[in-house]
Amino acid sequence: MIINPPQHQQQPETAQHGVAITRRQFLAGMGALTLAVNFKGQIALAAENAGSDVFMPNAFIQIDKNGFVTIISSYIEMGQGTFTGLATLAAEELHITPEQLQVTGSPADLEKYGNPALAAVGFNVQGTGGSTAMAGAWNVMRTAAASARHMLLQAAALEWKVPFKELVVEDGIVIHKATNKRTGYGAFIDAAAELPVPDARTLTFKKPAEYQRIGKAEGMRRVDVPEKVNGKAVYTQDIKLPDMLVAVIAHPPRKFAKVASVDKAPAMAVPGVVAVLEIPGDNVIQGGVAVLAKNTWVAKKGRDALNIQWDGNTGSHAGTAALFEEYRQLAATPGLEVANTGPQLAEVPEGGYEIDAVFELPYLAHAAMEPMNALIHLQEDSCHMWNGEQWHTADQAAIARETGLPVEKVQITQLYAGGSFGRRAGPGCDFVIEATRIAKVARAQGINVPIKMVWLREEDMGGMQYRPMTVHNNKIMINADGSVASWRWRVVGQSFFPMPATQVDHTLMEGAHGLPYAIKNMLVEQHLVKGDVPVSWLRSVGHTHSAFVGEVLIDEIAAKTGQDPYQFRRKLLADAPEFLNVLDLVAEKSGWNTPLPQGQEGERRARGIAIRQSFNTIVAQVAEVTVRADNTYKVDKVYCAVDCGQVINPVNVATQVEGGIGFAMSFLKQEITLKDGVVTQSNFHNYPVLRINEAPAVEVFTVDSVKPPSGIGEPGVPPAVPAILNAISSITGKVVRRLPLGAKVLA
Repeated sequence: MIINPPQHQQQPETAQHGVAITRRQFLAGMGALTLAVNFKGQIALAAENAGSDVFMPNAFIQIDKNGFVTIISSYIEMGQGTFTGLATLAAEELHITPEQLQVTGSPADLEKYGNPALAAVGFNVQGTGGSTAMAGAWNVMRTAAASARHMLLQAAALEWKVPFKELVVEDGIVIHKATNKRTGYGAFIDAAAELPVPDARTLTFKKPAEYQRIGKAEGMRRVDVPEKVNGKAVYTQDIKLPDMLVAVIAHPPRKFAKVASVDKAPAMAVPGVVAVLEIPGDNVIQGGVAVLAKNTWVAKKGRDALNIQWDGNTGSHAGTAALFEEYRQLAATPGLEVANTGPQLAEVPEGGYEIDAVFELPYLAHAAMEPMNALIHLQEDSCHMWNGEQWHTADQAAIARETGLPVEKVQITQLYAGGSFGRRAGPGCDFVIEATRIAKVARAQGINVPIKMVWLREEDMGGMQYRPMTVHNNKIMINADGSVASWRWRVVGQSFFPMPATQVDHTLMEGAHGLPYAIKNMLVEQHLVKGDVPVSWLRSVGHTHSAFVGEVLIDEIAAKTGQDPYQFRRKLLADAPEFLNVLDLVAEKSGWNTPLPQGQEGERRARGIAIRQSFNTIVAQVAEVTVRADNTYKVDKVYCAVDCGQVINPVNVATQVEGGIGFAMSFLKQEITLKDGVVTQSNFHNYPVLRINEAPAVEVFTVDSVKPPSGIGEPGVPPAVPAILNAISSITGKVVRRLPLGAKVLA
């Protein structure tokens, strides 16, 4: 359940912090999550909440006098199941049922809700991304819940005058079997609030053999689904404040062009339009002309009625055709060395082979179901924003810079979000800044009311911040025995952060080096391009392009040397047992070594395979594909094996992987193109997403593990496209090197 805005206004103020990080730094914290949380200093709240109607022993657990538990999530729920994962961990250690809890989003408060994946490596940032939520929560949420349980049992032991060790909890009921005393948690919250918070090192946790919720398919239902079905779920569009206005903005058709003149009269003539504001742009937001009205529809009508003359001498003149030509030329020249494990062969080995391969991948939009939006109330000495908040610390700092307010005067209420795929956690905080700037301009003109900025689909699709387009130039020398003699991989693309061309962008380059395969003499190079099209990470980030290139080339090497692609990978992974386990599991479950059933007359069928580690999770997939007589294709089924450490919620893992495969399959049809600075695509009619009738059957299998959980929100994406394309290449004999693929494959 989402806490209503008036209640959130009473949340404690946040301390001032500001951290600039790279995506690599963001992901680096994944491997250091064995830290115990210091409850006595960092998140202990028992003393300050003593005497209230709820027991809040730390920043994450709240229990009322009925024994009902509210879990406070520092991570956004945007459809990925974060709330359910947190509920699973808390319910396990509190010994309660799914019906005895709810989950709500936290405010922006770095001191209490910093992401421990980042804190572990010294970066204090509150936010959701990099598939770190469950990895970050694994210690924190279990410790928070175990601490609360310990204090409540201690209070019960004191009240009943019985030994602490004789107490047990079943479904939120504290039981002393010797005296047959049975009472719910709620009866002890007042006494527990007076007790000291225990040292985390003294707490006991359930052992895996004792789990009733963690790792059990029936352990925890999706906690967000009922509200999303019955309409109680609160998104930005659901918040309506007194006197609130809605802003719809006209962005420049040519990106970053300036307004030459605007005739506001036609818009002001639309009933319900309150104001027309010119919003200055800069190198972060495009700016344009915003129409403020009583509701979204009226604001849109007013925006559409505007007569704007744009300055033709300003703005971007980028065109993707010219950009690809520039990229191809750069890719043909040596770049900045990223990794080098040995010399490159100048000539083909005797009896061997050579592969020269150039891959081209386009800009991609995030295209989340809920376009970007934010509700903001800017006042003289404070600012409050409501939205599907993913990047709390950065957004809070961006609002503070834009308004000139101290960070502690900027309050953010986290709501549900209808998807993101990285868009709501962009490096530049662009849509948050735009909403703030609209409010600032409005306030300067005497409009001192809450303003909800709403992007329609067209603004969202054309709003920049795309996954970078890339060109990959590869030269591979192969020995006569089928082994790789040398491999040079050169990547051309834009950086996610402003950085000199002499610096490696590890975010762009992730997955292009450090491969698990036993390949000697590998050289990886980078060319950074200073483009004027803003880019941002998309779900799975660098792996969205590097997995495609790398896994398609592995199959091409196998095909050129007459080797089975599964067995060839096994040979290259002989010294990587964790990868072999996943690879063998997917091969077994997919029946790799058995013939596929024949299709209808004229149809050709094949399997394709791919494996990739991303966000500390290993995923292997086998795709069954049919190419019809007319060369259209259909993905019939995808088998997926996953090693993501300890599985917290199997249903979440399966749905995230299924969704990741569907998300990746859209790449086969999607591209963002620009012509003279104008984005060609505007909505789903020319930027298609996977339709339900195109979705394949998916089976997901997990490797049993007691390692701490790793990421799952993103790792299902990277292997899907190469597995599908490898199946298609097996059928057609033609290697696909450019996306989008289109409706038909090469014969």
